[in-house]
Amino acid sequence: MSQPITITNEDIINQVKLSCKTPEIIEEIVNRKLIENAAVMAGIKVESEELQQAADKFRLMYKLQNAEETWIWLEKHGLSLDDFETLVYYRLLSTKLLTHLFLDKIEPYFFENKLDYTGVVMYEVILDDEDLAIELFYAIREGEISFYDAAHKYIQEKELRRKGGYRGTVYRKDLKPEISAAVFAAKPPELLKPILTSKGVHLILVEEIIQPQLDNLLRHKIGLDLLQEWLKPQTTQVEITTVLN
Repeated sequence: MSQPITITNEDIINQVKLSCKTPEIIEEIVNRKLIENAAVMAGIKVESEELQQAADKFRLMYKLQNAEETWIWLEKHGLSLDDFETLVYYRLLSTKLLTHLFLDKIEPYFFENKLDYTGVVMYEVILDDEDLAIELFYAIREGEISFYDAAHKYIQEKELRRKGGYRGTVYRKDLKPEISAAVFAAKPPELLKPILTSKGVHLILVEEIIQPQLDNLLRHKIGLDLLQEWLKPQTTQVEITTVLN
């Protein structure tokens, strides 16, 4: 018989503390407040119709195709309908602010940093054991096991395991230097020799190298990068009072 467990808001707060993630959470809260204040100062508003459109795009992005799937997703993340609206509102407000601040700066920034936005479509398994990583490397290369099977067996994170280690398109600037150097020297499709970093031993399959094109998706990413750079000095100029019981 399974033992019932009750989890309270206090339990969640305590877990945030015990996981040593309080600084990251505080930084996210400060950033959100700075964005909200900057939007007010700039006279930026979110209309009801815009919010509805943004909510529809959000559901499409997360493949929430009907009300039932949406409710299941909300319950999984401990969100109410009001929380969901706030989440969508904040994302939309951030997008409108970055458009207001950086619309004419995105294209010049792209051409100045074009190399950073070269992308790679890759699959990855991170292991703790270097000998195991080397053994898997040769087994995959010799066709004794597929990369998918190795990923399915050794990846702990459920969603990534289901995708066979598929990381999607990752930009050069978002990879560790030691990984980036190997990945962008590859001739796809290529399985790279195991790479050791502080996170573990990386077994990577490079499927495709993508030369950067300034499409809407990349424009939005660059806008977010510029917004993060804009926020950094702002956080040093605010006085933060944290009240944790």
